[in-house]
Amino acid sequence: QPQLVESGGGLVQSGGSLRLSCAASGFSLNGYAIGWFRQASGKEREGVLCMDSRDGTTYYEDYVKGRFTISLDNVKNMVYLQMNGLKPEDTAVYYCAVDYECVYPYNVYEGTKGQGTQVTVSS
Repeated sequence: QPQLVESGGGLVQSGGSLRLSCAASGFSLNGYAIGWFRQASGKEREGVLCMDSRDGTTYYEDYVKGRFTISLDNVKNMVYLQMNGLKPEDTAVYYCAVDYECVYPYNVYEGTKGQGTQVTVSS
């Protein structure tokens, strides 16, 4: 059964960094579009970024461009979200997900999704 499990969330001060991990099991991440989206309490889901693992093309939402990056480890079958320069408005539950292609605004995925990991940025 395909599954994604996120980890690495926590509490960090404004300006700090976190690296989220997303472990896949039951399928290979290679060949999929892999994305991260987030949802803050009381707000709608919003996309963060999405990477087409077939050619590495990555699409970023403007509010994370230059601060967040995604990387894929095909050997470990894991994907990472490196978040630098964190801001209080980045506080949310972060989810990883897969689909056959990246579709703007990168917050809806037809494939497997994880259960999320909480990121809290204090001011």
